[in-house]
Amino acid sequence: MRRLVLSIVLLVSVLKSQADEGMWLPLLLGKQVYTDMVKKGLKLKSEQLYSANKASIKDAIIIFGNGCTGEIVSSKGLIFTNHHCGYGAINAASTLEHNYLRDGFWAKDHQQEIPTTLTVRFLNRIEDVTNKVMTGLGNLNGNERTTKFNQISADIVKEVTGGDEFKTAVVASMFAGNQYFLYVYDVYRDIRLVGTPPESIGKFGGDTDNWEWPRHTGDFSVFRVYTGKDGKPAKYNTENVPLKPKYFLPVSIKGVNDGDYAMIFGYPGGTNRYETSMGVNLATEINNPSLVKLRDMRLKYMHEEMMKDPAVKLQLASDYASIANYWKFYDGESKQLKKYDVYGQKSKQEQAFLTWAKGKPEYENIFNDYAANYAAWKPYAMSRVYYTEGIQGSPLIRFATSLLGLNRLMNTKGTEQSKIDSALQAADKARTAFLASENRASDERILADVLMMFRQDIDPSQHPAGFYDEFTSNYGTATDAYKKYAADVFNNTIILDDEKWRKFIKDKDEDHIRKDPAIKLAQAFNTNYQQNILPKYQAFNTKNTDLARGYLKGVMAMDTKKAAMMYPDANFTMRVSYGSVRSYKPRDAVNYDYVTTLKGVMEKYVPGDYEFDLPQRFIDLYNAKDFGQYIDKKKNDIVVGFISSNDITGGNSGSPVLNANGELIGLAFDGNYEALSHKIAFDKDLNRTINVDVRYVLWVIDKYGGAKNLINELKIVK
Repeated sequence: MRRLVLSIVLLVSVLKSQADEGMWLPLLLGKQVYTDMVKKGLKLKSEQLYSANKASIKDAIIIFGNGCTGEIVSSKGLIFTNHHCGYGAINAASTLEHNYLRDGFWAKDHQQEIPTTLTVRFLNRIEDVTNKVMTGLGNLNGNERTTKFNQISADIVKEVTGGDEFKTAVVASMFAGNQYFLYVYDVYRDIRLVGTPPESIGKFGGDTDNWEWPRHTGDFSVFRVYTGKDGKPAKYNTENVPLKPKYFLPVSIKGVNDGDYAMIFGYPGGTNRYETSMGVNLATEINNPSLVKLRDMRLKYMHEEMMKDPAVKLQLASDYASIANYWKFYDGESKQLKKYDVYGQKSKQEQAFLTWAKGKPEYENIFNDYAANYAAWKPYAMSRVYYTEGIQGSPLIRFATSLLGLNRLMNTKGTEQSKIDSALQAADKARTAFLASENRASDERILADVLMMFRQDIDPSQHPAGFYDEFTSNYGTATDAYKKYAADVFNNTIILDDEKWRKFIKDKDEDHIRKDPAIKLAQAFNTNYQQNILPKYQAFNTKNTDLARGYLKGVMAMDTKKAAMMYPDANFTMRVSYGSVRSYKPRDAVNYDYVTTLKGVMEKYVPGDYEFDLPQRFIDLYNAKDFGQYIDKKKNDIVVGFISSNDITGGNSGSPVLNANGELIGLAFDGNYEALSHKIAFDKDLNRTINVDVRYVLWVIDKYGGAKNLINELKIVK
């Protein structure tokens, strides 16, 4: 039966009922999916999309940083990606005197390009290693299977990379562990910032417009890959030269029409489309609401301080953007899952499975086991979120937690002094980085609130032993008690006191750290989490992994037609999705056009507003109607963004949107609020990908930024 199921899995290329759904492995597109792509408008041969031996589109697609996608757009290694993907690097390069987040930046030659700590990865090759992995795993389950897989995976990776720092590899599980592929990457470590619009363009609309259409955000930034003079990956060196890529994307300024073919290559980070109804319930009733509540509180206090001082705004900008992004996502996900009764849909599918599985020992008890597993974990789920998003949501306590290993080392008899000295040096360096990002005013309020929320919302049996008893004895239970306690922690910790910290480093006296109030707090909550919550969470995940593998195997055995229409969940491996530029009607009497324009930007413009202000130069260019070759003649304006029906998720940010000829027409950067259930359930009617139009990108680079040198690098198709 296992051989039959695996052969079915390999038929993932067969046509599905809704062609817009699916994040397909480009290696296994297959004849029928490729034929469907052609029917929808594709004009390229399949080997032009993905080829193991010849240059193809896949060679222009990169993993940008640790969680985004980018694309090579010139013969000199120029990268386009999203502004929010480059945000951390832009922030790191900025100072109050040279604030590139606020003012933008455009290198007029290679010498002006700014070094970063970013890396990018090019896909070298993919291999199917299912037989090798499955043979090694045998019939193992649970922790034994996980341990064995990690060993097999490490051996495979070591064999193909040989310890080369410019190569990396991963063995990726598909279909919940029913298939495995090896992905081998070339790693480039000299990446330089070339250009970025000011965040008034790159983040226009801010949190208000996040996950919303119509959208008017110029979400792009520009970087470059450098190599050694031999053309091979190298660390940063002033003698390095721009990459000569195997392939780069031509850029089309012909524009888009409603219904045009659209294709996206990229690295979607993670979906769980085969989640159970119990998993949906856990997300909507506990995990998501808890996360949203805690992040809402953290964002409130951070935003208040950012509005008071430009220096604080710059200091907290990157963290704030990261926290806010998924605060809104998980809020929207819960609402859409409930609105469209995804729980009910999953329940019906599971009932059909149970009917089929009756009398089949391998499958008939899977959902009894699922129910028992969820019942055992659910009482502890909120406690986990309150620790990871609440207690660890305080930057001070998060840093204090990082010192617990040093604390243990210094309190362990017989520890070599050299190990302690090395750990002290590392802690001192980490503290310097922490202090650069720490805003005491917001952090102190976060800590006070989260301690009160933890006490009120979490079952007392899951509180750190004795912590709240001691707290009550010393501070009472009134709201002000938490503020007073937080103030005492911040006033007395050596972490925020340079003199006390230097004395600790010099004296190497563990009493300084063992008695520190921030570290004692971190110790209490971390010990509670490590001993009482994390083991249960790990056991829950391990059991669920085994059950999901069996369930998915059963689903494919139950219905071969359905098996043939299945695609693997996203897992940050290269995928291609295809669909079309497409308007939509989200609700009664509302019809959303497929494009937005500069006219809409100006309609949203609010002078001095945090989210909707614009640079004066931008306004002047618009008023002069200085649109150049980037004008959309139908609109007599610059098209800013467009929507398409492509299936994407987080990790696809920065992905190229390609037309039927494989030419770049936009950069994917968001999904729409009406379909935020997409990680668990794809909505064939409402799902849209929000893309910044490449003509807007070029207009900003050329007309606003004056970086004609970058335009001249591109292969522009008119």
